[in-house]
Amino acid sequence: MKNTIRKAVYGAVSSALLLPALVLAQFEAPSGSDTGLPESSVYAIVQNIMYWLLGLVGIAGVIGFAISGIMYLTSAGDDDRMGTAKKAMIYSIIGVVVALVGLVALSAIQNMLGGNNTQF
Repeated sequence: MKNTIRKAVYGAVSSALLLPALVLAQFEAPSGSDTGLPESSVYAIVQNIMYWLLGLVGIAGVIGFAISGIMYLTSAGDDDRMGTAKKAMIYSIIGVVVALVGLVALSAIQNMLGGNNTQF
């Protein structure tokens, strides 16, 4: 039991000591060679992915709102279908609001990390 704990501790310590060497495993491509890798920063890549996902959520919310409106119009007085349409409408509105809040949050983070603007 004691030997197993000792091996685990030695393994954790040696892993922690070797971790910086793994981080430094980068290379400098020769000038003029095309590696096919993106040349922008990780922040810019994540930001572009977030804007793309927020756009998809916003479009899905608007489409869901339109479909729920059509469901409400074609319910023909059926209370169950009207209730379903109302719930779908509320969920699509929540989706659009979440997308807008995400857009505002991304803008605020960009302004805070940019360092050139002191106001929100």
